[in-house]
Amino acid sequence: MREKVALLRSDGYQSPEHMEKMIRQGLDYLGGDSFIRKLIPPGSKVLLKPNLLSAAEPGSIVVTDAVLFEGVVRVLRDYTDRLSFGDSPGFEPEKKAATKTGLMEVASRYGVGFEDFSEGMQVELKEAILCRQWEVARAAYETDVLISLPRIKTHGMMYYTGAIKNQFGCVPGTKKALWHTRMNNTHNFAKMLLDLNTLLQTDFAILDGIVAMEGNGPKSGDAKELNALVMGENLAAVDTVALSLIGYDDATELPQYQVVKESGWGPYALEQIDVLGERVESLQCHDFAKVRKTNEIFGDKQSLRWIKNWIAPYPKLKEEKCIGCKICSEVCPERPQVIEMIEKDGKTIPEFDKNTCIRCFCCQEMCPVGAIEVGEPWLGKLLYR
Repeated sequence: MREKVALLRSDGYQSPEHMEKMIRQGLDYLGGDSFIRKLIPPGSKVLLKPNLLSAAEPGSIVVTDAVLFEGVVRVLRDYTDRLSFGDSPGFEPEKKAATKTGLMEVASRYGVGFEDFSEGMQVELKEAILCRQWEVARAAYETDVLISLPRIKTHGMMYYTGAIKNQFGCVPGTKKALWHTRMNNTHNFAKMLLDLNTLLQTDFAILDGIVAMEGNGPKSGDAKELNALVMGENLAAVDTVALSLIGYDDATELPQYQVVKESGWGPYALEQIDVLGERVESLQCHDFAKVRKTNEIFGDKQSLRWIKNWIAPYPKLKEEKCIGCKICSEVCPERPQVIEMIEKDGKTIPEFDKNTCIRCFCCQEMCPVGAIEVGEPWLGKLLYR
């Protein structure tokens, strides 16, 4: 049976009422009231998982938009009175991020609870692709229905972040750094993400492509208007449609969807999906600034690490932007081997050791001023242009 994905056009967020209308229209494409009641049985506890990467200002493209969030709440409150939300940002306190982004204010007005993702629990996934033992946020694991609210963004390590990767925020706080150390190549990291979503049984995704992020994502990129909203039960199908909107003719160009194909986890081609609503071609962007990808042909062998340094992308510092905050050093899962804070020209800046760097790009992801970018060695540019 082919997976169904709703694709809608929305010229901006406009208002909560407009977003409510868009979301209801998407749900109508998927089956309307009967579909929603099957998704959310009576009495269900429903958890919304937004993207709260950091404590960004309202309207920031770094996080889930508060207007979209309110539109979702306005729809779901018709089907449950047990609605809550939560996330675990990469560095800053959860409540601070939820408050500054405006989501907490929306939640308070509608009686939506806030879940503490710092409380983890140990669970096992017996039928795992790779990762059987987990510590995840109790609220995410114990909810009846988990609905993901990601945003289309580029990503330094995984090239793209959307419906599948958004649930990495269900790993409490600093435990994320441990996964970066353990899964220190994109293929294994992708397997981990699929196992995580299987463990959590993520039920539905509403992916924001109204204003996406291109370039130096997932925190310091540029806004790109796609005017698209993508909705569906199958996360791989949702992401496959989104990837086609931003210029990937073949989703398996990216590691997450190579593993999706290899494992049979879900669809990875538009031909396997019924796209309802707008035609994909009508919303495709042909100049989206993607993150350049490379094939990890040398794996993780220590003897070949020096070759990898010649071809693999790496964290690149723009010294003129650096404010010496040391966040990059604090979030690095391989500290203290990789980043050393040094004095140069009267300011404190990070110095990277390429030989020990695992290319997880946590530093690039969490830099508050966009001073770290994805750099490319000249040989890598030649091989993968």
